[in-house]
Amino acid sequence: MKELSLNVLDIVQNSLTAGASLVKISLTENEQGILTLSVADDGKGMSEEILKGVTNPFYTTRTTRKVGLGIPLLKLAAEQTGGCVTIASKEKKEGTDDHGTVITATFDTRSIDFTPIGDMVSTISCLVQRGGDVDFEYSHKTPKGEVALSTREMRQMLGADIPLNSFEVIKWLEEYLTEQYNVLKTN
Repeated sequence: MKELSLNVLDIVQNSLTAGASLVKISLTENEQGILTLSVADDGKGMSEEILKGVTNPFYTTRTTRKVGLGIPLLKLAAEQTGGCVTIASKEKKEGTDDHGTVITATFDTRSIDFTPIGDMVSTISCLVQRGGDVDFEYSHKTPKGEVALSTREMRQMLGADIPLNSFEVIKWLEEYLTEQYNVLKTN
């Protein structure tokens, strides 16, 4: 994929398919040029068998196609920069709340093979439009500051009568995130 933001869309789609009610997306950049991307959800999780196969492009649980490229492409993008991908998952069992999946990828942004982050504002906007009742927590931390958004906080402020995927809310969300990113650029 040409941008990490597109990988995020693909991975979060897996979270939504897994029945997640909360998806946490975080990007953390340090002074040494290391970027850590994490997508954590509270979906149904994966069995050990599925977990072993998810990095293989010819393994997928989807019935609409015979290949699953999202995680393998993320893994390739990370490894090309000297980074790696780790996946931890705990299956949902009856009576437990401790379940879900965490995918963490590290990248060396100084590498010539680093895939640009891309348009995270549009990615988050698209996810909120599509997400329905799913909540998202987004955080992008850099040495210059942080961009953050919580749809749970938005729902509390807006009340139950205003859906997050309404045009006005999505427009505000895009402007809010863009403004935060612009502040980072000027610091």
